[in-house]
Amino acid sequence: MTNHNPIDHVDYQVNELGKIEIAPEVIQIISGLAAQQVEGVAGLSGGVVGDLTQLLGRKNLRQGVRVEVGDETKIEVSLVIAFGYHIPEVGRNVQEAVKSAVENMTGLNVSEVIVRVEAVKFSNDKQTDIEVQRVK
Repeated sequence: MTNHNPIDHVDYQVNELGKIEIAPEVIQIISGLAAQQVEGVAGLSGGVVGDLTQLLGRKNLRQGVRVEVGDETKIEVSLVIAFGYHIPEVGRNVQEAVKSAVENMTGLNVSEVIVRVEAVKFSNDKQTDIEVQRVK
């Protein structure tokens, strides 16, 4: 999965009035919002720069989400999990929520949702890094 999208939009539909295009950034925002609504998700992890931006009070809804659009739509979500939750269960719930939200809102077929757990957030707001895991 690449860090940027090789195309700047998805030609979703062409009709007699013209065409409908969906920017990959829209898919990132939908995915990020869907993931954050899953119980046990403390937030999205956008790496050092993204985490610093969040500490400064700026919220980037695309942070921690990468999208690959082509013949298939693949989405990768990097998460911070709240301490005490079962990581595989939260991961599966995020996969289902992201796939459902993107497909329902865009009509695109999502072939894969990769969930990367990058940290655990404790109730006192300290974060401890854990090994990055792929949950399928």
